[in-house]
Amino acid sequence: MQIKKIPLLVICGPTASGKTALAIEAAERFGGEIVNADSMQIYKYMDIGTAKPTPEELAAAKHHLIGFVDPRESFSVADYVPLAHDAIYDIHSRGRLPILAGGTGLYITSVVNDVIFGDGGSDPEIRGELNRLAEERGAEYLLGILSEFDPESAERLHPNNTRRIIRAIEFYRTTGKTISEHQRETRLTDSRYDPLMVMLDFERAVLYERINIRVDKMLAKGLTEEVKRLLEMGCTPDSQSMQGIGYKETIEYISGKISLEECAELIKMNTRHYAKRQLTWFRRDERIVLLKPGESIIEKISEKFKNFS
Repeated sequence: MQIKKIPLLVICGPTASGKTALAIEAAERFGGEIVNADSMQIYKYMDIGTAKPTPEELAAAKHHLIGFVDPRESFSVADYVPLAHDAIYDIHSRGRLPILAGGTGLYITSVVNDVIFGDGGSDPEIRGELNRLAEERGAEYLLGILSEFDPESAERLHPNNTRRIIRAIEFYRTTGKTISEHQRETRLTDSRYDPLMVMLDFERAVLYERINIRVDKMLAKGLTEEVKRLLEMGCTPDSQSMQGIGYKETIEYISGKISLEECAELIKMNTRHYAKRQLTWFRRDERIVLLKPGESIIEKISEKFKNFS
């Protein structure tokens, strides 16, 4: 007997594209609850730099997996996925529509495709050796090593993402299999979800302007003070949470390495680059329906949702 799949509305796309507002509108329209799929909004005390939903937005629709991880702790996609599955199942079991919303492609793909994360591929000695190499020769050097046996992952990973580069090399050295191969194999299993995936598709220039405006607002709201508080409570420049765009640049400003104007421009530039990578990631997924801003987006989702639900 075929098991009926769980309907799942997925609202994804680049930063500053209006995902939060659309997710709340969809939750109100379809009787849904939102599961956060942003790898920075999971952290406590990090509200401004992550563009976390405001108290008013959080009150407008029930949100899950927002602000629950201590920023001094590490957190991975393998930690996130089972929590997201639990939240989605809970929402569905109460007769509500689960809405997965965010811009972290790895989180969304791993949930929708039901990727399985095992305990294999881990070796503290290898990881320690790679961490030392990263400190001595830099992440770019490790990315070059990774490209020799897993060019697919090397192309996808940003040079600043040392932790995931190390993880990909560690996995290969302990299993003899690339992490890309492992991810493809797990996708062969049938997902528990019947997803409708949508993305707001802005013109590039418009999106970049939205990003610039958002960064100016973050700084005006007190991003510098937020970062200072995080450092005072024990976060360090090496903390995983502090690697996020907006935080690492602000730390450089606080430490006197750059001016406030340079900090703002760096955040804007790095956010634009990140948005470009997000678009590349999501546009590879042929299931995602591109929706142009200004159209009757909720009506279009509703139309598609008739068959979907």
